[in-house]
Amino acid sequence: MSEVHPSKQPRQPMPEQPPAERVTNFNEVPLGYTPEQAMAEAARCLQCKNPRCVTGCPVAVDIPGFIGLTKEGQFVEAARKIMETNVLPAVCGRVCPQETQCEILCVLARRGEPVAIGRLERFVADYEREHGPRETVPPVPATGKRVAIVGSGPAGLTCAADLARRGHSVTVFEALHELGGVLVYGIPEFRLPKRILKAEVERLRDLGVDLQTSAVIGKLDTIEELLGPEGFDAVFVATGAGLPKFMDIPGENLLGVYSANEFLTRSNLMRAYEFGKADTPIARGKRVMVIGGGNVAMDAARTAKRLGAERVILAYRRSREEMPARAEEIHHAEEEGIEFHLLTLPVKLVGDEQGRLVGAVLRKMELGEPDESGRRRPLEIPGSDYESPVDVVVVAIGAGANPLIKDTTPGLEVNKWGYIVADKATGATSIPGVYAGGDIVTGSATVIEAMGAGRTAAAAIHLYLTGEAPERDGAS
Repeated sequence: MSEVHPSKQPRQPMPEQPPAERVTNFNEVPLGYTPEQAMAEAARCLQCKNPRCVTGCPVAVDIPGFIGLTKEGQFVEAARKIMETNVLPAVCGRVCPQETQCEILCVLARRGEPVAIGRLERFVADYEREHGPRETVPPVPATGKRVAIVGSGPAGLTCAADLARRGHSVTVFEALHELGGVLVYGIPEFRLPKRILKAEVERLRDLGVDLQTSAVIGKLDTIEELLGPEGFDAVFVATGAGLPKFMDIPGENLLGVYSANEFLTRSNLMRAYEFGKADTPIARGKRVMVIGGGNVAMDAARTAKRLGAERVILAYRRSREEMPARAEEIHHAEEEGIEFHLLTLPVKLVGDEQGRLVGAVLRKMELGEPDESGRRRPLEIPGSDYESPVDVVVVAIGAGANPLIKDTTPGLEVNKWGYIVADKATGATSIPGVYAGGDIVTGSATVIEAMGAGRTAAAAIHLYLTGEAPERDGAS
């Protein structure tokens, strides 16, 4: 009997903490591949001559290259192959939506399951961090040029790494007391452990990047001052989209109502996940309602469950098919007992005499014709209101652009939503020498898309600094 080709083998499942166990802790849910599982999964790759998967990666990782090395058991070399274009492989292996980017383009996906590119990326990155010798960074001739990076999220860190590798002196300014931007304040410990993020951020120090925390640009220095008396030759703005959005319904000012931004920041940066070790000021509700259907909503709902909620409801005004969250996050939330109230819109929050939240009025919805997003428009059903008792509400309906940079930078063009207008091909803004990328340009998007914007801007900034590209008079 002939052997079955490895590509015909089923995709290797990822071991996970059982749901009943994981809701009692903040430990990571997926446990990762073993070396044997990783090699078996890597053997499924066809090593296509024209790998379509690479075209789906915003930072152009050599996917067949790193998978080929993984198949041969060369795990450290595989991780370093990824790091040629991706400075955060352990992060991306955990939080990137590979199923809609690289994996969806895998040839094997046409008739079955694609190669588990994200799981393999996570495995080799973890293996390299835990077992590989510390990589020595060869010195690069200094250009004498200085670049300021505003924000230490995925776009800022990626841009900083690429510029440092080109010999520029790079300083990253982070407003918060921890580095990582949305990766540290927005993503829970059970999806992205802080120690793993810190290890990847530390690689930038090895590249010579100066990382400064508690440095609020717009208060500490303005963009003009960075380019003037502070002596920087270029600035990359990567401040993300961290301004909370609310629904503008009655009762949103009641005690017990949080934006997802505040709720997750308190949990992640103020260590609510460290049971018994941190006295984090956060309302640990018994009946929690999260409003929204994206990854942030899933993170908030699953966090509330781990903080001791007896019941967690997720209210979303469309159906499950329209949910923007990753399928894996929805699946994990359902496994953990999160109750999905679909086609449901909160229209009023109810408080007691002390101004504390005690309930929510919800309205049933139905789907009409598709709107500009391509999803069917939710329509309210008259007379369908009902009330549900809740003591904590987390609003996770998106975030906007913080106006601080805009308000302190004369001449910086922004659009009607307050996002910075930047050239798609370069990241150049309306001010010469000032570039921008990531969520502050696009609005909330994925980690890897922000990293792609960081790489694009780094290449353009390098050309600008070395005189290989003319100064731009504005963005297009």
